[in-house]
Amino acid sequence: MAFTIPVIVSYISRIMTLEEGDLIATGTPAGVGPLSPGDVVEVDIPGVGVLRNPVVAGQT
Repeated sequence: MAFTIPVIVSYISRIMTLEEGDLIATGTPAGVGPLSPGDVVEVDIPGVGVLRNPVVAGQT
């Protein structure tokens, strides 16, 4: 990552009030782990649950 989490949180909190439960999407550098049809993207938030989404081919 280009910036540490504390730097990102500090920067954002100067612009807006962060509330409990807010999410900060930091993105991913180009070329890191390309997704392919059949892959599964999973987000696990302790105490909340797991969100799983399958990757499917785009419609043409």
